[in-house]
This record gives sequence, structure tokens and C-alpha cells, in this order.
Amino acid sequence: MSARWNILFASIVMLVVAVCVCLVGATSISPSELFAAATGGASLSESDRAILFQLRLPRIVAAAFVGGSLAAAGVGFQGLFRNPLAEPYVIGASSGAGLGVAIVVICGLRASVWSIGAVASLAMLGSVGVVMLVLLVGAMMRSTSTTSLLLAGVVISSMVNAIVSALMFLFDQKAVVILSWLMGSLASSHWGTAILAGTLGGAGMIGIGLLSRPLDAFALGDTASQSLGLDLSRFRWLIIGAASLATAGAVAASGVIGFVGLIAPHMARLFVGPRHAVLIPMSVCIGATLMLLADAVARTVIAPAELPVGIVTALLGCPVFLWLLLSRRTGASA
Repeated sequence: MSARWNILFASIVMLVVAVCVCLVGATSISPSELFAAATGGASLSESDRAILFQLRLPRIVAAAFVGGSLAAAGVGFQGLFRNPLAEPYVIGASSGAGLGVAIVVICGLRASVWSIGAVASLAMLGSVGVVMLVLLVGAMMRSTSTTSLLLAGVVISSMVNAIVSALMFLFDQKAVVILSWLMGSLASSHWGTAILAGTLGGAGMIGIGLLSRPLDAFALGDTASQSLGLDLSRFRWLIIGAASLATAGAVAASGVIGFVGLIAPHMARLFVGPRHAVLIPMSVCIGATLMLLADAVARTVIAPAELPVGIVTALLGCPVFLWLLLSRRTGASA
């Protein structure tokens, strides 16, 4: 099956999953009721209609954009670092965006008319700032190896998390709100959240998609890229900007959610290969599907209570990350 047919199939699966997760939750909705609601029928009660259109649909839209954004950012960072283990959570971009959101919460801007702009701006600044610190540390170490960049990301992410923990201690009245962001949750999603995720995340995904050819060139190494006439510095900044924008959109909408940006690109490569023109859309579809499924598990496994979706993705992603790390270690020693 060609790459384009695989992408089409993944898109259909994503849409089917989105429809199916509309039906599950603390209050079940049957397929016939969903169809009647979609076609203007009157079979849904007012309470079920409110649950569907004011709670579940915006949450599903937000989850799809968050998953797609993290997957696209993962592809961008992996191409930039030439490191298949790089993703927004591992290298600290998500933590940086989370710090920005924490500052918004502490300053009380989240409840103001400036909330969307403040969340977007500070999440973006935090994400870009951490990625630049990782690159700076790598440059100071004169190394772009997988181990060096991963260690730099882990160290800087730990430092940022320590700053956020200190802010939670100093502003304990805001600690619960900040903690919910750090654990990652879509429980409070509304149409404003979906629009925020769609605007920032969508712009980031489009930006990464437009950079597919430079990302292919980056995979060849700096020398080969320069011989092809690629302005490395310019495109490096563009990739950082697009991937950080996608990460900021995801974190601003749902908080810090890990490993989607790691799992989705690796799954996509199994179906379409490494060429970024097809890898990016396939990763977006898989990332959105994974996020929809993870959120469905989060809101049903202990219903009527909910798990933070970040816990579900971490339980799924940590074993995959360890497997990838061990497989690379085995391959390197072979």
C-alpha cells in the first residue's frame, strides 16, 4: 500500500475513533442518538445534548489538535536534532511551555480578557527558551550526539520543573491549578480551549509541514545540507519556531503531556518511511488518534472520576521510550 493510501486510512481511523469516543463517558450515548443529534433529530434529552455539544465535542476537538500538534513537534525536533528519541517532553520544550502557563496562572491572567494571548505568548516563549538552552548546552559541549542532547534536555527540564515546584510552594493558593497543568488534563476543556489548540497547534503543524524538504536535508548532515544550498541557521530557527508553536498550543490547551511526540512519529515511519512530506501528516493522524484513545481511557477507567490524561500517556510511553533506548544501545554495540 502506498504512503498516500496509508495516510488516507489513518485519517479514516482517526475520524472513526473520534466518533466512537463521543459515545463513552460517565453518561453513555448510543450511536442512534448521536446520529439523530448530528442530523437535527430530537432524540437527545437537553442534558445529553449539553453533555455532547458543550463537554464532549470541544474536548474531542482539543484532544485531536493536542495529539496532532505534539506528534508534529516530535517529527520537527527529531529532524532538527537528528535524534529519534527527541520529542517535546523529553527535551524539555513541554516543561518550558508549562512554566509559561504557570506564570500566567500565578499572575491571574488566566481569568482575564487577555488570557488566551498571555497563555499563548508565555507558553511559546518558555518552549523556545528551553529548546535554545538545550542547543546552547550541546554547542558548549561541542557535541550533537544523542546522549549529550538527551542529557541536556533532561537536566534543563529538571531545572524548569524545580522552578515550577518553587512557584507552587510560594503561591500555594494556585498550586492545585498548576498541578493539574503539570499532570496534563482535558477535563476542563471548552470551545475556547479547542480554538486555542487549533489555532496555535494548527499553525505549528502547517509550519512543520512546509519545512518537510529542509527536514529531509537535515537528515543528511550539516555538510550535505550546505552543499545543497540550505541555509542551516535560518531553517534551524524556522523548525524551532514551528515545533515550539505546536508544543505551546498543546500545553496551553491540556498541560504537560508526554511521549505522544515520541510514539506517533515512530509508528508513522513503520507505515510511510522517513520522507517528511508523508511522515508529518501520518504522524499527525496517529498522534491525534492516540490522544483521543488516551483521553477516552482517562475519563472512563475510574468513572465518574477521571485520571489526568498525562498519566495514561506516560504509562504507555515510558515502556516504548525504554525499548527504543535499549534497541539503539543494542544496535550501537552490534
